[in-house]
Amino acid sequence: MHKTWIRHGLAVGLLGLATPALAAPFTCPKKGGDLVFAGEAKVNSLDQYASNTISTRNLAMNIYEALMTRDEKNEPILDLAESMEESADRKTYTFKLRQGIKFHNGKEMTSADVMASFDRYNKIGIERSNLVNVEKWEAPDKYTFIIRMKVAQPTFIEDLSSFSVPIDIFPAEQKDAEPLRLEPIGTGPFKVVENVADSHVKLARFDDYKPNPKFEDRTGFGGYKVACIDTVTYRIVTEPGARVAGLETGELQAVEDVPTKAQADLKKNPKITLVPLENWWVHIMLPNTKTAPTNNLAFRKAVQAALDMDEIMDASTDGAYKLNIGFQYPGRATYTDVGKETYNQKNAAVAKKYLAEAGYKGEPVVFMTNKDYTSMYNAALVTTEQLKAVGINAKLEVVDWPTSVNRMSKEAEGWNFFYTGWGTQPALGPLATIKFFIPPGGTQAPTPPDPELEAAYAEMQNKPDVAGRQAGFVKAQKIALEKVYAVPFGSLTKVQAVRSNVKGFKPFRAPRFSNVWIE
Repeated sequence: MHKTWIRHGLAVGLLGLATPALAAPFTCPKKGGDLVFAGEAKVNSLDQYASNTISTRNLAMNIYEALMTRDEKNEPILDLAESMEESADRKTYTFKLRQGIKFHNGKEMTSADVMASFDRYNKIGIERSNLVNVEKWEAPDKYTFIIRMKVAQPTFIEDLSSFSVPIDIFPAEQKDAEPLRLEPIGTGPFKVVENVADSHVKLARFDDYKPNPKFEDRTGFGGYKVACIDTVTYRIVTEPGARVAGLETGELQAVEDVPTKAQADLKKNPKITLVPLENWWVHIMLPNTKTAPTNNLAFRKAVQAALDMDEIMDASTDGAYKLNIGFQYPGRATYTDVGKETYNQKNAAVAKKYLAEAGYKGEPVVFMTNKDYTSMYNAALVTTEQLKAVGINAKLEVVDWPTSVNRMSKEAEGWNFFYTGWGTQPALGPLATIKFFIPPGGTQAPTPPDPELEAAYAEMQNKPDVAGRQAGFVKAQKIALEKVYAVPFGSLTKVQAVRSNVKGFKPFRAPRFSNVWIE
């Protein structure tokens, strides 16, 4: 066996590499209290296999854990796995589990639970295509889990460690739970004690949680995690003004989003600390290729040609944005601007030419958005007005966030465009992003399927060298933009905030409540 050590975010293919001595692990400067956190969108479920929404991830990443996750730099690290060995031919991965890990119901986690979790993921997981090259998994003993591949996939660990739709480990007894019906029992530092739909979720410290001793502090969604606060009350506060007011009065100790217009005043308040995170997501509109008129490429090209992205992004973010054609963030090694000729055209004449080519006769076109995420709602307001100006009969339909996600993923008709933000996926890398377009799990897989796009994705997965995989991504982005499977607007900056007595809070792809304390 060829041993691959994964530690501190690095996958190092060296036999016998020693783990360096660690400093003293994190200890809570203070324990106790209830952290009231305001999320900006409703939560449709805590079942991550069946929901890849930001609002689900915000809570679930504090409740569940996986064999592997990502560190602060989005590099793979071990989590519930004590070690991982990769065979020389990259077709066998042997995981030794950390022992003494307990679920929130008091049961010890074993390889039987890992087996059951993988079985359920392979059946209902949104991104079960991550396992397409896997032949089988097995558990030869209580603390060993083995994955055997049909073919070697150089990017398998990248997929396995993704927290877009992670393979959370749950008790084997829940193997047959229906999608969105999983009882929230994990191994994380916080457990669910109350869940009131559309109102709040209450988390409490899990006293039997066992931090990972290979680390000295929290990193990404892994590392050495400790619950310092007694409870977290995650409140759903969709109105931006209410989040700001609650933060100012102290009713809220932390908020997911602060509108740009409120930031200047809050910055002057010594009791409040703003915590910005650039490149929070790629603001984007996705077409329904299953129904008319958006199943017509010429019509989609008309929409693409008409839009003024500066106007859309300015209205969406009050100026906190950067124009960005790419499916990655500028400055990253994987960024490409291929397809830039399709972006920010602002060309009414070209749009009308494509409408005539599509044979468009003024049929209603439904733009489905939500008010939970103000930026999405504002983007919808501006895009529909811009498209009305070129002769498109744009109809705005406003529902709540969970409803819009459910309809997008399950209803073939009744809507034409869906507004969302690609945040986690671009942070994880090209593979996680292009997966949106790939069946069976890709929620934006085009109809009919696109063999050219799937071939480019296969190159991204399976080419043995980084350059070859990047070339596959360049092809995939070019295809997706030229065929208008997505309409990116730009990248926005997310500004969160905490009361100044809340310490240890650092923004990431979801709020992390471990290693956070209240003075």
